[in-house]
Amino acid sequence: MMDFTVKQLVKDFSLDVVAGEEGLVKIITEPQLSRPGIELAGMFDFYEHNRLQLFGSKEATFFKRLTENQQVSRVDKLFRKQPPAFLFSKNAEVSDVIKNAGNEHGICVLKSNERTSALASELWPYLTAKLAQRQSFHATLLNINGIGVLIRGESGIGKSEVALELVRNGHQLVADDRVDLYEREAGTLIGEAPDVLKHYLEIRGIGVVDVVKLFGAQAFKEDQTVMLVVDLVDFDKQIDEDRLGIENRKEKLINTWVPHAKIPITAARSASMLVEVAAMNLRLKLFGTDMAKDFSESLNKAIESNAKKAKKNKGN
Repeated sequence: MMDFTVKQLVKDFSLDVVAGEEGLVKIITEPQLSRPGIELAGMFDFYEHNRLQLFGSKEATFFKRLTENQQVSRVDKLFRKQPPAFLFSKNAEVSDVIKNAGNEHGICVLKSNERTSALASELWPYLTAKLAQRQSFHATLLNINGIGVLIRGESGIGKSEVALELVRNGHQLVADDRVDLYEREAGTLIGEAPDVLKHYLEIRGIGVVDVVKLFGAQAFKEDQTVMLVVDLVDFDKQIDEDRLGIENRKEKLINTWVPHAKIPITAARSASMLVEVAAMNLRLKLFGTDMAKDFSESLNKAIESNAKKAKKNKGN
């Protein structure tokens, strides 16, 4: 994964650089934010200097009440530890003392047009996603009625063709050929496409197609939680087969266990329809309906009922 810099943060959040422009190349390594209120009061024992420093109206108002000497002394201590950047929210005034320190130490002082609470709530998932460990998989990812389905299979088995048919039926493409996965939090696996491959499907015999230009903006989704892994396999190579679908198979991707299904493919079977049904089936399970389990229970009841009838008839 490439280093994530202050420059990228400035671009993505449309921030103004009010001082310390040379600090744009600084690397951000922590997703957590620090609000240095206690440090402004003079206590630096717990200063989390490796984090992005967020100033809201409370910190800015408290800072204005300090004497000039206190302001200079505490700002110097804040900047000497070389945090990645200082970010001020909409109503937080940036003093000249802080601007001067930013220029002197080569640390960006940034200004946002958003209020503190909104800014903090947006930054946490954003930084977590940017800094999370990523793994790339040769697969296709779609959003099928809210279910993120990661489709895998040998090269040439038809993953992209399945994706094209599903997009044509109103579902959304997230990534084709290569999917980058990361954990937003424990148990939540997010997939997205590399920037260069966004919107594109490679169809053998046709070439690369842009699904947004073909089907509209609704045909593409930036990222998606992976909720189901589907392996498309040659029907002749399918060995372990669960005819009823009672087994709840799972596979571990990074550190997250995801439901897993194998779908045998032949020329006579509609792979796209089968993948769609697999997603719908999982959706029903999430809402408490397990069709395979219901069938198994009904079958067992029928067997027990027939056994009782046979026993009764035998007794007569």
